[in-house]
Amino acid sequence: MLEKASLFATKREAFFTLGLFAFILTYSLLIEFQNYKNLTRFDSAQTNATILKQYKKSKETKNGQLRNYHILKLKSDEGYTFYTNTKLSYPPSLGKKITIVFFAPEISFYEYLQSFYAPGYILETNETKTLKQKVNASIASAHTNAESTNIYQALYTATVLDKSLQSAFSNLGVSHLLAISGFHLGVLSAVLYFLLKFPYKYLQERYFPYRSQNRDLFVLVAIALFFYLLFLDSPASVLRAFGMLLVGFFLHDRGLKIVSMQTLLLSVLLLLAFFPRLFFALGFWLSVAGVFYIFLFLIYFQEMQKKWQFILLPLWVYGMMLPYSLVIFGIFSSYHPLSIIWTFLFTFFYPLSIFLHFVGFGDLFDTVLQLFIGLGQTHITLSINAAWLAFYVLLSVLAIFKRTVLKLLILLALAFFIYSVYHVT
Repeated sequence: MLEKASLFATKREAFFTLGLFAFILTYSLLIEFQNYKNLTRFDSAQTNATILKQYKKSKETKNGQLRNYHILKLKSDEGYTFYTNTKLSYPPSLGKKITIVFFAPEISFYEYLQSFYAPGYILETNETKTLKQKVNASIASAHTNAESTNIYQALYTATVLDKSLQSAFSNLGVSHLLAISGFHLGVLSAVLYFLLKFPYKYLQERYFPYRSQNRDLFVLVAIALFFYLLFLDSPASVLRAFGMLLVGFFLHDRGLKIVSMQTLLLSVLLLLAFFPRLFFALGFWLSVAGVFYIFLFLIYFQEMQKKWQFILLPLWVYGMMLPYSLVIFGIFSSYHPLSIIWTFLFTFFYPLSIFLHFVGFGDLFDTVLQLFIGLGQTHITLSINAAWLAFYVLLSVLAIFKRTVLKLLILLALAFFIYSVYHVT
């Protein structure tokens, strides 16, 4: 069996690649800075934007009265996101296109790259339904309760979950299943590959036997996923997954190692160079961390039998990612460890649910979902110093080079788990 070649044959190649990425990043930031200067040149700016979130907020005025209004999270057609407020009477408009004038002359470039607040007023709301709104309406027609509708819309169109549902799924440790990411793209890729394989094979044998089946099928699957990425408005975690998919196949097609930290680093640097806003996307970094620990497992336990890898990998990823969940979100429940089982079952539920919506039985699992939501109504709150997470990340990086450090990392992850279970019992 031939051994896969390493990504870089010499240090010179590695430094050249890093220099190229640095050049691309610099150029990307210069473009963003020019856009920032154009935006803040005058006291006000006008843009077309999509409403990503809409929720009610209350604030006490100087007179002691309670003022109620809506907060809108918007994504402009130019790519930046910002918040504004509008009257409470403004109708529910999630996913709609609007034209807005806002005032943001004092924002910094740092705020521009993240997201910022800017007061403004809406000139026009486009009532023409977008494709995403039409899909969401179709999903809603298949269900009789708002919670199930919201769950499936989050799964298929990256619609924001209601706060109560977010809380319930966080308590159960399965928030990652409702936020479309690499896991979902992986399942969709496998399903699309399976559906296209046999028709392609039939045509290949008769008309173009000289072509590579795997290469052509990958291109077809990648094209389908690219349009899905555009349909979703390119969420950070999905963009990361799609970028890694392209890099991974490019390397595999040339006989290079895929499961290596160099591959992960290459993918991350490439995405950051072209899309510097990803620096500030928590979902992006969490998805990178998930892939990092999967690679760490496969590198250290590559000699393990496949069946044991299949069994132990979900346990490993849960344990390794638990410190991030505890420090960032600070919640845990007695059902949280069962997320390992829910994640495994979701692999089958996700494509099946899509099929059921196509054939008119989309509400088949609604009762089960309601029972599942009920399990997530209780939790405990944990307060863990962020310094522990920084130490954990440091050990994770060092574990790439030393098996001894890997053992310490596992012990620390286990300590996080025991600490959580102790407080919930």
